[in-house]
Amino acid sequence: MISASWQRSLAANVDPDLHTAPTVFAADELCDLRERHPLHPTLPSLRETLLGFAEEAGHIMIVADAQGHILWCEGSRNTRSYAEDVGLAEGTLWSEGAAGTNGMGTALAVNSPVTVHSAEHLVRTYHHWTCAASPIRDPDTGTTIGVVDLSGPIETVHPSMVALVSASARLAESEMLARMHSQDEELRSRNMRHLIALRGEPGALLSRTGRVVAVEPYGLLPSRVDVSADRVELPDGREAVLEPLSDGYLLRIPRQRHVRRSVLSLSFLLPEPKVVLDGREVPISLRHAEILCALTLQGRLTADQLALRLYGERGNPTTVRSELHRLRAQLGPDVLATRPYRLTADIEADFLAVRAALTAADVPVAVSRYRGSLLRRSEAPVVLAERDDLATGVRKAVLQRGDANALWTFTQTDSGEHDVEALEQLVRLLPPDDVRLALATARLRRLGQDD
Repeated sequence: MISASWQRSLAANVDPDLHTAPTVFAADELCDLRERHPLHPTLPSLRETLLGFAEEAGHIMIVADAQGHILWCEGSRNTRSYAEDVGLAEGTLWSEGAAGTNGMGTALAVNSPVTVHSAEHLVRTYHHWTCAASPIRDPDTGTTIGVVDLSGPIETVHPSMVALVSASARLAESEMLARMHSQDEELRSRNMRHLIALRGEPGALLSRTGRVVAVEPYGLLPSRVDVSADRVELPDGREAVLEPLSDGYLLRIPRQRHVRRSVLSLSFLLPEPKVVLDGREVPISLRHAEILCALTLQGRLTADQLALRLYGERGNPTTVRSELHRLRAQLGPDVLATRPYRLTADIEADFLAVRAALTAADVPVAVSRYRGSLLRRSEAPVVLAERDDLATGVRKAVLQRGDANALWTFTQTDSGEHDVEALEQLVRLLPPDDVRLALATARLRRLGQDD
């Protein structure tokens, strides 16, 4: 851990010989920063937990924000004076990139409790110091909002320092969690009338950060909702409206009028792909057909997932997003939804019909609907896999069934026209007076001559 921290610090051009932590905030700027910081209410419990130990051991207690700015520095007067001489003071920045490997900066970098002792500090000025630090996380969002640290001369190091600092950080988080629950209860008591006033229309009360505090009906929403805009698209595709409250938001989900779903017909077993939307043929490129095929087969996909399925490891999500934007303009937002990308119309696809017939062991239907290879010009991995599955499935079904009509239909497709085994079985099954016998025999002879 120390070695990795040194590498990060050196990469940030921290000089081990001449470096000191920079002063970022003047004394008159700190007051407002402290008042607004979410750790400010936890200072009494942190002081109660750590200051007695710090003063007795000749250490100082430090609380910094998530970037590593020291907001509070308290404890032994002599140690504080000694600390100020090396830049360990309120208003200074102690991230790894600003001060090299140190307790606060490294704890923030690895998001875990750490101890940095003596020469483990990258900057030689701090080799006479030892420090133990632990990050503190917001119980609401789970993000790291600061760090608490005990620092002092190496002569007074104690093995329990890091355990004590970690315990104080967890105590601060518990205190913030209790305060959050209290605020949630206050939000509910003040604003449940708004939820009731919706008269059965789905809705919820949200905290300022979008956490769901109350919801009707129960189980309607995920635990957190994006509150960055007035209108929100929910994971299930519905659109909700946000109304600000004094201490949070009211989220309303207007009742949707029943709208007939569009019907998207995909004929991808033809020589050229064909798409029909609500009876209207839509001009389609091979690339867009590949996207529709992937979404039909695999449902909800992100741009990254689509890029992998369409182009493999060389796929570029940015290119896929551009193609999806153009395809969505053709089909409309009611057919191709986003976040993640998915088709919201009723899908009628010839390749799905073949797969369903094979699953039901209905060979005549499978063969009659199998008119050729799936998107035969495509090289997309998702298409190649499905193309092979369908061709293999239909071939196996007709060979096992031993039906002359099914074999004839299969051998008229691009998948079966050169299939010697299928043609040989067809020749054996056709009666002598069947005109198809001569055609099948001639083709079989040509294949033999080609070999």
